[in-house]
Amino acid sequence: MKERNERLQSIKKIIRDHRITSQDELLDHLHDMGFRITQATLSRDLKLLQVGKIARGREGYHYTLPSEEELRESEANFIADLQRGYVSLEFSSNIGVMRTLTGHADSVAIALDNLFARYVLGTIAGDDTVMMVLRPETDAALLQGKLRESIPGIED
Repeated sequence: MKERNERLQSIKKIIRDHRITSQDELLDHLHDMGFRITQATLSRDLKLLQVGKIARGREGYHYTLPSEEELRESEANFIADLQRGYVSLEFSSNIGVMRTLTGHADSVAIALDNLFARYVLGTIAGDDTVMMVLRPETDAALLQGKLRESIPGIED
C-alpha cells in the first residue's frame, strides 16, 4: 500500500511540475523515479486522482489535476449518492454486501470505489446490491467505522 500512496503523490507532483501530454510521457517520468508500473495501472491511478486533459490552443492537450473545490464538490456528490441509495451492509470475511434502493447500486458502487479506494479493492454492482472486496489490510469493522465517520446517517 505504501508504494501506491507514494506513486499517487509522485503522479500529482509530476503533473504539477511538468506539462505532461501523454501516459507514455508520464510513465517515463515514473520509471525515472523508480516506479515500475503498467499503462493499465497508470490509467487506474489517473482515474482515481480524477486527472483530466485540458486544451492549450496550438500547444495541444496536457494533464491537469482537479482543484480542491472540484474535489470537495465531487466528494459531496459521492456522499450524497451513498446516503440516497444505502439500505444495509453485511460482511462475510473480506466480502461485503451492501443493499441499496432499487436502481442505486451503480452510483453507490462508484461512490465506494472513489471514497474508500484505500480500503476497498473493488466493487460489483447489481440492481439493488453492491458486492465489495476489502483490501487484505482492511477488516469489516474498519470499513464500517470509516463509513460512519464519512457518511452522515449511515448505520450498520
